[in-house]
Amino acid sequence: MMKKTTTIRSLLRVVVPLLLLSFQAACVTPIGVKEVTPSQSYHDAYANPLSAGVASDQTKAVLNRYDLLMQFKKDQAAAIAALHARALHDQRRDLLYALSETSYLCGERLAKSNDPVDQGLAPDYFLLSAIYAYLFLLDDRSEPPPTAFDQRFRNACNLYNFSLWRALATGEDGGLVLAGGMRKLPLGSVAITLEKTKFPWQFSDFSIIEPADKYAARGISVRNRTPGMGLPLIALKKANKDSPFGGQAVPVTAFLRIHGDLAALSVGTAAATLELHSTYDDSAIVVNNRLIPLEADLTTPLAYILEGASIWGFGTSAFLGKEFNRVPNGLYLTQPYQPGRIPVVFVHGTASSPVWWVEMFNTLRGDPELRCNYQFWYFVYSSNAPVAMSAADLRDELVKKVATLDPEGKDPALGQMVVVGHSQGGLLTKFLVVDTGEKLVRSMTGKGIEALEMSVFDKERLRHISIVKPLPFVKDVVFIATPHRGSFRSKMWVRKLVRSLITLPATVVSRTATYYEFFTDDVKRITGGNSIATSADGMSPDNPLLKALADMPLAPGVRGHSIIAVLPGMDIPTGNDGVVEYKSAHLEGMQSELVVRSEHSCQGKPQTIEEVRRILLEHLPTPPAGTVEAPD
Repeated sequence: MMKKTTTIRSLLRVVVPLLLLSFQAACVTPIGVKEVTPSQSYHDAYANPLSAGVASDQTKAVLNRYDLLMQFKKDQAAAIAALHARALHDQRRDLLYALSETSYLCGERLAKSNDPVDQGLAPDYFLLSAIYAYLFLLDDRSEPPPTAFDQRFRNACNLYNFSLWRALATGEDGGLVLAGGMRKLPLGSVAITLEKTKFPWQFSDFSIIEPADKYAARGISVRNRTPGMGLPLIALKKANKDSPFGGQAVPVTAFLRIHGDLAALSVGTAAATLELHSTYDDSAIVVNNRLIPLEADLTTPLAYILEGASIWGFGTSAFLGKEFNRVPNGLYLTQPYQPGRIPVVFVHGTASSPVWWVEMFNTLRGDPELRCNYQFWYFVYSSNAPVAMSAADLRDELVKKVATLDPEGKDPALGQMVVVGHSQGGLLTKFLVVDTGEKLVRSMTGKGIEALEMSVFDKERLRHISIVKPLPFVKDVVFIATPHRGSFRSKMWVRKLVRSLITLPATVVSRTATYYEFFTDDVKRITGGNSIATSADGMSPDNPLLKALADMPLAPGVRGHSIIAVLPGMDIPTGNDGVVEYKSAHLEGMQSELVVRSEHSCQGKPQTIEEVRRILLEHLPTPPAGTVEAPD
């Protein structure tokens, strides 16, 4: 029996390995390859903590070098401490990169823990990750810094940016805490100082500061983001009288500048400065004699302020007369005033509002050349009043704003203003740059003002509305789909319908009624015998005031530009945009004219935006190299 058992065992020793070899040969070897798609290949090759929640191949190589792969799986903190100790005596930068990745992964694991103690440790590991990434990129070491061809270079920038967000999220419900103080870390400590000298506003004026990456912008074609280092922020100013639809959302970048090396961090002598930079002012900073671009997000703050904002319903409700008590006609700034930057004023059209400029504003502000040289304002008005009255309000607001912002006249940029008007807004814009004399009054009454038998007060009010001189600080005007000779849609039945639907302010009603008896019979026919005139009456092709205004040349020294919409498929000379005909929008003597194939609301079209961009670049004292002329 014993002999038989021994024989079986001997046989098994021979047969089993043969069976195993046969099985492996028929199936999969321990080492080999498998075919993957290009997408899978890219994902596997460049997987990292931010993209896939795993350590990159470069970090795994460093961990494997010191036999820390298994330890990192079992005890992340111990593996990080061991790698940190190695990096103190090893000048290779790849250790710092591996430390940044492993610290981020450790912070991620702790943040997801159900243990409050673990959750409290997570921001410290994220801060470690940011410091390691900073040192990998910018520390002085015997090994040169990574080049732009090194995949780790961009990964390290992203690790720094996202780690900084999560390192500062120590407030209630994960809110950001932008403050100085000592931060004790799992490995060493760092003293942080808050630096606000590059933040050109009062910190107390802001109610909310949020990471831009916390939100995904929607509804805007392009998210303008510039790559670099730093945490892009949304800084929301408190609402005030200058922001009737909510506070201004200012793009800011936070940058943590490290003072000291890894050894200083370990012994607790490292320091850091948390700098707040206005994205309007700073696009790059200098670190260790190297120019470092700041990461910036210009679109998300804009989308943030418009989320659920009351401005979305303003255009139509204001046209119907439901908003004039809440939001008076006024000039508002999209950003705090900054001397040295030329104002670009957007004037919306009928039943519209500033939100119709969002696409253009987002694109123009995304251009670094324009952002450094311009500031963007907008005029809000109830677009149901007669055009001349709204134009007087625009003129008054511009004069008042310039006097308020620069009472001593020290800012030459305010004297180079550009005004961009769409549709009715273009008519308001033309009132800023013409010398009317008494032509407009005579077109409506057939007489000069002194010949009109009305009170001195009414004459002065009429003079203020209809006899204007060009504003000396407006140098360029852009007319977009502007009905200089009226809209073919402004027919009698349309004007009657408008008058039946809207409610004009009492001041507007009293003014139009006062002047009605002095109008010529032709003008009275335009309003259908009704003493109450609206903007729809003002945009009738039969309106003599509009005809007179259309024939007036721009003031000397003012450059005019026309952007005219014509629907696809139509011949340009006889075409229209559904509201305004080409022949109505065309003006002789303009410096440039561009026809875009679009419906009337063309201010958000790429061709329109690019043309305004060209005009603004050309408007600068020294146009940038590569500026092209307007297409024929």
